[in-house]
Amino acid sequence: MIWELMRITRLSSERDRRAAAALMAASDPWLALGLRKEHCLKTFGVPYRETYAAREGGEIAGFVVITMYGTFRGYIQVLFVAPGWRGRGVGEELMAFAEGKIFARSPNVFLCVSSFNKGAIRFYRRLGYLKAGVIKDFFIKGSDELLLRKTAGPLREFKPGQKGKTHVKR
Repeated sequence: MIWELMRITRLSSERDRRAAAALMAASDPWLALGLRKEHCLKTFGVPYRETYAAREGGEIAGFVVITMYGTFRGYIQVLFVAPGWRGRGVGEELMAFAEGKIFARSPNVFLCVSSFNKGAIRFYRRLGYLKAGVIKDFFIKGSDELLLRKTAGPLREFKPGQKGKTHVKR
């Protein structure tokens, strides 16, 4: 099991943020969307976002960026798995980690996925995410962003720290 040596920790140093931005910018969907390293680096500079990296030794295997403020409190801004680590459970572990953090403070997890990113769409569906909306031509013309949601119940009934199962309609 790869998780014997791998740990998920806060991504905090400028060096790590630059390395993470370079990984993102060199990979799809960011390449296809025309998002360069400078744009990706800005993802990590927003004070109210929380970024966590899965690492083995000094190598970043993947990371997740979450936002716990605003209308879509519990928003996963970025889920990234480095090419050499894909298909090895890193994405599932990062999602479980992020969901644990979010569901402790909110009944909903939201994320967007590009309509052309079929593998990611299948991945999120397998984890129980359902389409909540479509944002037409958001980054580039002809490519939509699908707003996905996984929920533990209505916002008004939620009590922080409560344990509960997520609702998944099939």
